[in-house]
Amino acid sequence: MSTFVPNKVYLREILLHYFILKKSAAEAHRILAETYGDNALSHTTCRNWFRRFKNNDFELEDEEHSGATKKFEDEKLEELLDQNRCQTLTELGKTLQVDESTV
Repeated sequence: MSTFVPNKVYLREILLHYFILKKSAAEAHRILAETYGDNALSHTTCRNWFRRFKNNDFELEDEEHSGATKKFEDEKLEELLDQNRCQTLTELGKTLQVDESTV
């Protein structure tokens, strides 16, 4: 079994490919879900990206956001979030073996 875990930019590139092929967001999501399972983007995220593509916005990297700067860099936490952005603080804390307030 493959241990490949796609990152979000990789999945966005695939979405752009399906958009160019004139697939619907729903069809693209179905294919991603079949291929990548829990690592696939959500249906809502696929729809949002297709909306951006329809507006000629093809930038696949995250935009800069204003607000508070990051207080720490934690590669393990970043990796977990890249795998599944929907994890709770409690789940992340258990995985990282720290209190959720630390996360």
